[in-house]
Amino acid sequence: MRCPFCGNVDTQVKDSRPAEDHVAIRRRRFCPACGGRFTTYERVQLRDLVVIKSSGKREDFDRDKMERSIRIAMQKRPIEPERIDQMISGIVRRLESLGETDIPSKTIGEIVMETLARIDTVSYVRFASVYKNFQAADDFDKFVSELRPNAAADE
Repeated sequence: MRCPFCGNVDTQVKDSRPAEDHVAIRRRRFCPACGGRFTTYERVQLRDLVVIKSSGKREDFDRDKMERSIRIAMQKRPIEPERIDQMISGIVRRLESLGETDIPSKTIGEIVMETLARIDTVSYVRFASVYKNFQAADDFDKFVSELRPNAAADE
């Protein structure tokens, strides 16, 4: 593992333990060249996934990219960080278990939205506003009114 501070490729593992979500191994590393300490995480990857964008462009699936967008949607919400990690790991496992290596970005977005809807409605609406590319307040209003049960019956 290359040291992020000095670039030395000869680093040492000082401690290994399961991460909080028990889906990854957390490794504390030490660089003998500069004395720097850093942490890495090791996860099981069942298969290499490729995302098919709506434009037809293909790119490697990036767990970190998906995680960043989910964490942005869940920012300042009362959700435990461990719960978010479990949710992200669950989404990745679900994608890997689809049996396909090529996955349309639409499928990934739908799975993320479905998962967020079960956990936190506000995060779901935040994610959907970017995913569905809301352009005006009316887009929000229409989307939120579809979330309300019996919205038409109340009027």
